[in-house]
This record gives sequence, C-alpha cells and structure tokens, in this order.
Amino acid sequence: MTKISSPTGLLIDGKWITGSNKMDVIDPSSNQVFAQVTDATLAEVDAAIDSASTAFKTWSETAPRVRSEILRKAFEIMSAELEDCARLISLENGKAWRDAMGEAAYAAEFFRWFSEEAVRTPGDFRKSPSGDKTIIVDHRPIGVALMVTPWNFPAAMATRKLGPALAAGCTAILKPPAETPLTALWVADVLQRAGVPAGVVNVVTTSKSSEMVAHALADKRIATLSFTGSTFVGKKLLQLTSQRVMPASMELGGNAPFLVFEGADVDKAVAGAMIAKMRNGGAACTAANRFYIHESVAEEFSKKLASAFSALKIGPGIERENDLGAMVSQKEADKISELLTKAESEGGKVISTAKAPEKGAFVAPVIVEGIQHGSILTREEVFGPVAPIVSFQNQDDAIQMANDTEYGLISYVFAKDAGAGIGIAKQMESGMVAINRGLASDPAAPFGGMKESGIGREGGFHGIHEFLETQYFAVDL
Repeated sequence: MTKISSPTGLLIDGKWITGSNKMDVIDPSSNQVFAQVTDATLAEVDAAIDSASTAFKTWSETAPRVRSEILRKAFEIMSAELEDCARLISLENGKAWRDAMGEAAYAAEFFRWFSEEAVRTPGDFRKSPSGDKTIIVDHRPIGVALMVTPWNFPAAMATRKLGPALAAGCTAILKPPAETPLTALWVADVLQRAGVPAGVVNVVTTSKSSEMVAHALADKRIATLSFTGSTFVGKKLLQLTSQRVMPASMELGGNAPFLVFEGADVDKAVAGAMIAKMRNGGAACTAANRFYIHESVAEEFSKKLASAFSALKIGPGIERENDLGAMVSQKEADKISELLTKAESEGGKVISTAKAPEKGAFVAPVIVEGIQHGSILTREEVFGPVAPIVSFQNQDDAIQMANDTEYGLISYVFAKDAGAGIGIAKQMESGMVAINRGLASDPAAPFGGMKESGIGREGGFHGIHEFLETQYFAVDL
C-alpha cells in the first residue's frame, strides 16, 4: 500500500491502539484502497471517554499559558510539515494539491489563533446598578467535548474544533469521517508531539458513525457536541442532545447565493466565482451554489466563467500540476451527475467546459443556463463544480431569491463598490457575506450561519466560548 505519514490506530489515553477491526481508506482518483485504519468498537469508544474524563480533571486546571504554548508548538510543527498534511488530504479526499496545501496552512492557523485566545478570555467585574453587590462573571471549561467532522476539509475542521477546545481547558474525543480518517490522525499526532498530555485528545475512527455518536452522547460525561455536517444529520443529533439538554454547536449545510449586480466589475466577479465555486472542487458548505447575475452582465459573466473553467487541468490531486481533483467518492460524483440530469429535465442547458478522466471519481466543471429560481439546482446543495446561472432585472428580486432558502451560511455579493455591497449585505439572511471577493473564511473571524445552517460560531473571539461555561458570582465586597 501507499506509504503514509500518519498513524492508523485509535488514539486513546495517549497511546496508539491498533484494533482487530479494520476499514479501508480509498483514493478517489483511482477508486483503489491505499490504506487501512482501525474500525473502533463501542468498548474502545468507552475507553476514550474514560480517558478524556480523567484527563479533564488536570487539563482544566492547567495554566492558560501552558495550554497556549502547546497549541503554539502544534502550529509550528504543522507549519513545518504542511506538505505531509497536504499529501494525506489529497490522497484520501481527492482535492487538488493547491487546495490541499491551502487547507493545511488554514488548518494550522487555528492552532496559532487559539494559542493566543487561550490567555485572553475576558470576564467581568463591576458594581451592580442597584449598588447592593459586586457582579463577577467568570468562565470555566465545559468538560469533555465530542467532535464530529466532515470529509471535505479533514484537517481544518479538526483544528477548528480542537484548537478552541484545548485553549478553553476541555478534553476532546474526535470522530473523523470514514472517508478521510488519516488526516485527523495526523493532526492528533502533531498535538501529541507538541506536548498535549495523555487523554486530552482522543481519536476514534469508525465505519458506524451514527451508532458510535449516539452511544457517546448517551454518556453523561460528554458535556458538549461540536458537529460539522449536513443539516439532516444535525437535526438528528440535536434530537439526541436535547434529551440531556446538552449544549451543541452546529455548522450545517449551505446553499450560498452568488450575486452580481449592475455596475459590478465582471472580471473581478469571475475571479471571485472561481474561488467561491471551485475552491475544494465545489465541495464546501461555503461554495457558491447558485448564481444570480444581472441581465446587463449575465452573458459576459457566463462566457468568461466558462472560459475560466475550460482552463482548469483535471486529474489526480496528488499530481501538482492539476487544478481540479476528484470528488471524495464515486458516490458523490454520481450524485452530481443525477442532479445535472434532473436539471436538464427541467429545461436547463448544461454547458460542458472540460473533459474529466474516465477513471476515478472525477466531475468536469459545468455551467447550467436556462434554469429558473426554484429549480433543483437552486434548491439543493450540489457540492461539486456546477454553476447554475439565473439572470435577473430587479435588485430586490435578486435579494428575495437569494434569501428564499432554509439555509443561511454565506452569501457572495458583487456590486459597483464596497458601499453598495454593504448595503446589500445587510439585507442578506446569512451569517457571513463576502463583498466583492470570493473568500470570507478566516480563523480570526466568526464562522457560522443563520436559519438551518447552524447554531453557534467557530473561529474568531467567539469560537472558544462554545467550550466554556459562564458563571456569575454575586458578592458583597
């Protein structure tokens, strides 16, 4: 099998455990098995909870500066080994090398950001308005955190959760997806090498995700759940956490609108679209999913976007000259093909811009014209390199169509200038808005959505508070 740089066992109580059950890891560019990892049993999940619960007693009392320095060391190790991380991402996820390197660098930044936040969690100390007492507000780590991450950003989704949890003083049990377990195991190894004490970070890989997560959530020692994934699964998990009134942060699905208004710079909009749509091959909850383009620039935008798509070189992500890699699995590639077939049945015109390799889970980028708002490509999250274009005449109609969804993670607005863009952004029903640019994500900014796109925020000053309890003391001084 392919030589890899990550462990393949479970991480429990600071030890790598090689269980008897195995599960395959598949390279989607060839649909071939290239590694195996341990498939955890429920007994091993219980052992991870035991370990995290025991470690919490001491880690929660560790000085913030100590936690900070360990996270900083993890950032330094990860930054020095970005290519190792990117190689794993590309092999098991399929994404292009450039995207894999971008994710690795982005993922490392969460360790740096939260190493700084670990020592800067504010409290409150003030006289009450009535004058009868002093109000003291403190924060303390919530406890053992269960983390469930998706396959599309296997490094960044792990560090975006582990960074703030460890900074807050929590211990963690990370359950990565079956499609991309190796990257998460590598990240955990980085933390081990950075000096994280035994039991603070535990990783359990499993092919029976729903069974394992339900089992863990029933354990009263699990204090919070941090989940990134589909809204459908998120709702199921919220039903489970509600049984214990357990705090849960949810980063769920998206259906991001990309709006280009009259007077916008079309070339800049196309450049932004190439980032918003094609980053990670379109397999991102933040990916531009539906394009609403003013009729005055719709034809120009469509032609220039098609030209940009056609210039992309498609092939295995591990080959560094390629711009677009494979989807994470053949199942995901087939799902995109099915959506395109449905779009054609609704009258959409699928414009192919390139040819994908026949072998592997590849999907060539396409533009879909002639569709109406409300058609399948404007309702469902495609998670691939598909750009459906709807033209509009009236600005208010465009905003109404953009907001006409149960999702509200991110919107992209291209207007004649920043002032006009902000005016439109304030009307968008999304937790994030990128104005005249194709990328908004930043470790220093709060990441999260409105409506059914999630609960809570990750990153920024807000991220650490998902792992802290607020406690108020009323004191006579």
